[in-house]
Amino acid sequence: MDSHGSSSFSSLKTYLLALADTPNRVARRACSASTSFDEMSRARSRSGSDMRRSLRWFDLVGFGLGGMIGAGVFVTTGRASRLYAGPSVVLSYAIAGFCALLSAFCYTEFAVDMPVAGGAFSYIRVTFGEFAAFLTGANLILDYVLSNAAVARSFTAYLGTALGISTAAKWRVTISALPKGFNEIDFFAVIAVLIITVVICYSTRESSVLNMVLTSLHVLFLVFIVVVGFYRGEWKNFTKPADPVHHPGGFFPFGVSGVFNGAAMVYLSYIGYDAVSTMAEEVRNPVKDIPIGVSGSVILVTVLYCLMAASMSMLLPYDLIDTEAPFSAAFREGSDGWKWVSNVIGVGASLGILTSMLVAMLGQARYMCVIGRSSVVPAWFARVHPRTSTPVNASLFLGICTAAIALFTDLNILLNLVSIGTLFVFYMVANAVIYRRYVSVGSTNPWPTLSFLFCFSLTSIIFTLIWQFGPSGKPKAFMLGACTVIAIAVLQLFHWVVPQARKPEFWGVPLMPWIPSISIFLNIFLLGSLDGPSYARFGFFSALIVLVYVLYSVHASFDAEEDGSLSQKNGEFMKESNESEDPGLKV
Repeated sequence: MDSHGSSSFSSLKTYLLALADTPNRVARRACSASTSFDEMSRARSRSGSDMRRSLRWFDLVGFGLGGMIGAGVFVTTGRASRLYAGPSVVLSYAIAGFCALLSAFCYTEFAVDMPVAGGAFSYIRVTFGEFAAFLTGANLILDYVLSNAAVARSFTAYLGTALGISTAAKWRVTISALPKGFNEIDFFAVIAVLIITVVICYSTRESSVLNMVLTSLHVLFLVFIVVVGFYRGEWKNFTKPADPVHHPGGFFPFGVSGVFNGAAMVYLSYIGYDAVSTMAEEVRNPVKDIPIGVSGSVILVTVLYCLMAASMSMLLPYDLIDTEAPFSAAFREGSDGWKWVSNVIGVGASLGILTSMLVAMLGQARYMCVIGRSSVVPAWFARVHPRTSTPVNASLFLGICTAAIALFTDLNILLNLVSIGTLFVFYMVANAVIYRRYVSVGSTNPWPTLSFLFCFSLTSIIFTLIWQFGPSGKPKAFMLGACTVIAIAVLQLFHWVVPQARKPEFWGVPLMPWIPSISIFLNIFLLGSLDGPSYARFGFFSALIVLVYVLYSVHASFDAEEDGSLSQKNGEFMKESNESEDPGLKV
């Protein structure tokens, strides 16, 4: 085999030889993990220029607010309330926010210890190896692209509502030859995506300033909406539908299961804090700024979401809520003499949606950049422009992909697929933080930890299946109780028997392993609330990701290993404690 990095792809003959050797290469590379030192030094050098460290904690809080607010309330609330939870969508947001906060703790521990732009991809790569990281990272990229496409189409809907124009009739072109769900062409969504792509290519610092300005204005709009909603709304709308004959009433019209189904839907709202963790490489003081930025933004956004959902539920019975632009429509239809508020909300929502797209597209580009550093996708994506200090190649490529999807694809098709991918990634990070705490490569037996993670996940899956499909009654309650006792017993036994192999130097998840374990359970439980077609689409895309890994990525990383660019053998790494780290990366 030639020694240069592209030897497997230098000719058709060499590629066919590489394919014949695929089983051996997968066995060698799939579980090969990196180290935090490698991620922060050698891997980062593959981008050429460095990303400039210019962000502080308030920039991260601003990115978190901007990234989550627009995508959540103004895209998912109407659909979650109308179809899943009714007025109890307030609790759906609280549950999803609690779940996101636990996941945020897991992200924060990794981001403080390893402040690089790779986010979950890097965290999984240093714990479970290359293949798990690639599967996670590719799903993350897919989540970001699809969520940005969904938000872009919602931007068109809100802008149309603000101006009193029917979006479908005026601004979207219907092509009958295309299948339903992909036949409404949205050019305004494409224009919005392309403009933001240009902005994020220019400068991260200037992007932060723009985000802070737009987010500040947007928060003022939110406070205005909450105040007016509570002032003009009626408490009876929390329990009485407009059409009680055809729609169930009460605060829980779809039962307790509806609350969790709604939580799974609105979990898309919290994908923004994940984007904040990808900015770690550009933060001046990661130890101080990242915990405040990530956790603080999740808490603030959860409070805002619950107040917004309550305001909307007071303004209008849940069975009259518009699924695409719920807040503008609520004021337009439910508040006589206050219809002008609908226009104001439309403008504010449009600004908020633009900020969420800005933050998410910043995040997706950094994920792709770091995946490029690992050699599992072309190194072209890893390049950082020397003048702008931004990953221009990754930003342009993903911006074009997002615009193409936003042009065709219906909002409902996008949302469920994004939710399942996001929950899967958060589940993986929660597992990774436990594994990293309790396993030290070369000195600790990993099987007790892996056995615990498997048993706890299996118990959580059984609990979820019983909750979703078990017939109501005492047998169901007994089985759920038994699963709960078993899960707690397994968790406590692990806590007593297996000692932690490492303690975080600066910031760690409190109450280990309870908090990440609860996060694992909640992510599995919310995954169980999603519909079958979502799993079918997720399975299809995951199979496609595996195919790409087998046909390209494993051979590219094998070539990089032959060059000496990547770790040589599975499990043979320098111990983290002995690595000579650059102190400037952590303080």
